[in-house]
Amino acid sequence: MSYRIQQSTPPVVMNLLIANVVAYVAVMLLSKAFIYEYFSLFPVGSPFFHWWQPLTYMFLHGGFSHLFFNMFALWMFGRDLEREMGSRRFLIYYLVCGVGAALVQLGMAQIDLARMVEYSPSYWDYLCTPTVGASGAIFGLLLAFGMLHPNAVIMLIFPPIPMKAKWFVIIYGAIELFFGVSGRMDSVAHFAHLGGMFWGWLLLLWWRRRERRNYMEY
Repeated sequence: MSYRIQQSTPPVVMNLLIANVVAYVAVMLLSKAFIYEYFSLFPVGSPFFHWWQPLTYMFLHGGFSHLFFNMFALWMFGRDLEREMGSRRFLIYYLVCGVGAALVQLGMAQIDLARMVEYSPSYWDYLCTPTVGASGAIFGLLLAFGMLHPNAVIMLIFPPIPMKAKWFVIIYGAIELFFGVSGRMDSVAHFAHLGGMFWGWLLLLWWRRRERRNYMEY
């Protein structure tokens, strides 16, 4: 059974799934406080911020459901995208979306901190609040799938209705923008999700223009 799963799942997606599950198990078995302190994403200026966190935060998750839905989306959309892009380009795309989402999150954190009274309890709490999850990279995958397969039909889970990929991406992005601007569900990094989509769009656009230019030169 495991052999068939590995055969049907391309290598980068498989290894990303394994890496995220291993990280989740490590958090459960080892020191959760230590791992979150060093590898989650903290705002710049926090005593817990380290330069590698924009990369490592995307392999940590806040709970099983958070991990499950992100990994399900990675498996569902990532397989076709890796086969079409190639493993090397897919990995670059995934990491650019995840790190790009982190940069957007860090930028929004600085804006929020600038509105607070320095060293107030809320200011300190904000500095010590980590961001975790692969959602920024996953939203980049959703965007790529919607751009490459706009008319592909996706069966939603909630509600269980079919929807074309292009409308799914547009509606999902609009919902994230609404929650981000309105401040509702403030425990979710909505602008980081949009940041993953934005950096993915920029990278896809750059690749397309470069390939078009190379084709014309040839």
